[in-house]
Amino acid sequence: MSAKKIMVIDDEEGLCRMMSAVLMDDGHAVRTFNDPQEAVDLFRPNIWDLVISDIKMPGIDGLEVLQRIKTCEPDIPVIMITAFATVEMSIQALRKGAYDMLTKPFEPDELLFRVRNALNHNQLVTENQKLRQELAGKFNFDNIVGASTALQQLLDKVEKVSVRDTSVLISGESGTGKELIAQAIHYNSPRKEQPFIAINCGAIPGSVMESELFGHKKGAFTGADTDKEGLLKAADGGTLFLDEVGNLPLTVQKTLLRFLQEQEFRRVGDTDSTRVDVRLISATNSDLEKEIEKELFREDLFYRLNVINLHLPPLRQRRPDIPLLAAHFVVQQNKKFKTDIDGLSPEAQRAASEYSWPGNIRQLKNVIEACITIETEQQVSLATLAQFIETEDASAGSDDYNNALARFEIDFLRQLLSSVDGNIEEAAKKAKMNMATVYRKLKKYGLRKEDMLG
Repeated sequence: MSAKKIMVIDDEEGLCRMMSAVLMDDGHAVRTFNDPQEAVDLFRPNIWDLVISDIKMPGIDGLEVLQRIKTCEPDIPVIMITAFATVEMSIQALRKGAYDMLTKPFEPDELLFRVRNALNHNQLVTENQKLRQELAGKFNFDNIVGASTALQQLLDKVEKVSVRDTSVLISGESGTGKELIAQAIHYNSPRKEQPFIAINCGAIPGSVMESELFGHKKGAFTGADTDKEGLLKAADGGTLFLDEVGNLPLTVQKTLLRFLQEQEFRRVGDTDSTRVDVRLISATNSDLEKEIEKELFREDLFYRLNVINLHLPPLRQRRPDIPLLAAHFVVQQNKKFKTDIDGLSPEAQRAASEYSWPGNIRQLKNVIEACITIETEQQVSLATLAQFIETEDASAGSDDYNNALARFEIDFLRQLLSSVDGNIEEAAKKAKMNMATVYRKLKKYGLRKEDMLG
């Protein structure tokens, strides 16, 4: 990769020198700023290829730096670095346009990896500017939270699939957010101004499913006292989403196949055909190919529905997204119940990230709601979280020796940081420790250097 111009903003001179040396060794032109205001004042569009900025800084913080830079040059990638920002702050940064988050302490190889990804991304953005303009008006993904590679790859597919008016089958375990993806497809498609109608095929008895989908004429069966418009007709011009499509009775599968082939159908008890223009998106948490082998699902319908397949990975395969989702649900619940919970404690967040979440995002949302309902502290504690999910035995690491060691390290770090006015580089030198080790210890105990001064 050719040399790129990189702006580094951090009030810690030692960290700036380290990043500058690593990046210059990689062939880049680097200018560092310890004063964020100076950096913002000197920033001009079309000069820099990448900006790396700390979040917690005196004067103006990193989020304001990010906002000002993005206002000046919207497409420039910005990597935010932080040691103790809350997860909510990380979400804010990503939503305000940050390309990536880098957590202290970090190794030089990790810095170079993130920088190369950001620069590659910037090059692709430039090369595909025309395509992005064609896709203007993209659906707002506020409810689809996450920064994991698996999710971003899926959303890239969603963006491409949305503009193609073809059938889509979304597969994935229960609770992974299949309906949200269906909505994203609809609201990023030419049909976005028309209805989006969703139906859970597993929640409606098979005996009435045909009437629900296709409607019926008055007198078609006992209880049909009036004409009824089915969901297909209600979705005319828009999108019909069939969730858990594997639960459709075989008789309804046959009628649905005929509609997909001819774009028309007959209401129950009607002799006339009804023609509608509807895009069909379906979803399943079961293996439809196995259902075909059992003769419970029509093979010809499967191929009609499965023109494009999108698979949602389970939450256990998206572990980097768990803290972001948890923070998102905390914000939601705070608004709903007028509470003021800061988020999960470091210990609770670690336990949540290590848990397998068999119920996926839906389970995580319900657990967060339950925790906030009974929590009496400012943050959701590990003890509260442990009432709803299995966590490692808290007593395993709480023997007298480990407690004593933890108290010693916390007291030592407080005195050390206080003696050097919070300067991490000076603290590391004084204690004959590596800077990265100091950062790791602070992170381990959830300590902030700002709280240990004076």
